[in-house]
Amino acid sequence: MKRESSLLDVSDSVLIVIDVQDKFLQRLDDNIATQIVERIEWLVRVASWLDVPTIVTAEEIEAMGPTTDSIRRWLPDESQDLNKVVFGLAGQANILQSVNATGRKTTVLVGLETDVCVMQSALGLAAEGYRVAVVSDACASPERGHDHGLARICDAGLTLVSTKGLFFEWVRDVEKCHMFFRKSDIGTPDSLYIG
Repeated sequence: MKRESSLLDVSDSVLIVIDVQDKFLQRLDDNIATQIVERIEWLVRVASWLDVPTIVTAEEIEAMGPTTDSIRRWLPDESQDLNKVVFGLAGQANILQSVNATGRKTTVLVGLETDVCVMQSALGLAAEGYRVAVVSDACASPERGHDHGLARICDAGLTLVSTKGLFFEWVRDVEKCHMFFRKSDIGTPDSLYIG
C-alpha cells in the first residue's frame, strides 16, 4: 500500500464518527473518555464550519444506544446514526454508500474502539480506494487496545494525525485560522493548546 505524504485536503475530506456511545465510553478511564468526547465534539463543529460532511455510526443501537448526547447535539440534523452491525464500516453496504455519496475520497476517522471498529474501518476503507487518516488523539480503547490499534493502522501505511494537526491541515493559513477564532463561537478544548 502506497503511503500518502501530502497534506489532508479539506475539500476532499469527510469526517466519520465511529461508535461514540455511552456504553463504550464507560469502558474507558473517565479522563480519557472526557478528552475523547471533547475532541470529537470540537472536530464535528470545525467540520461543520468548514463544510466537511460528517457521517456517524453507532454499533447495534438497540443494545448499545445512540451516539452520546454531548456529540449528537452538535451534529447537523441530517447526520443520523447509521446502525452499524459489522465492525469495519466499509463491510456494510448502506454505510459505504453514505461515504461514497459524499463524493469525497479522504476519510478522517475518530471514535471507538481503536483496535476494533476504528482499525477495521480504516483498513476496509483503504481497500475500497479511500485515503484514510485516523485522528490518534480522538480515538480510544480500554487498556492497551489503543496502542495496538494505532500500530496496526501504521503498519498498513495509513495516516495518523492529531486533532490539532488536522485543524491546521484543514485551514492551511494564518488568515483562515484567525477568521475561525474571530468569527466562530467554537473555541478549543483546553487539552489542545490552540489559539
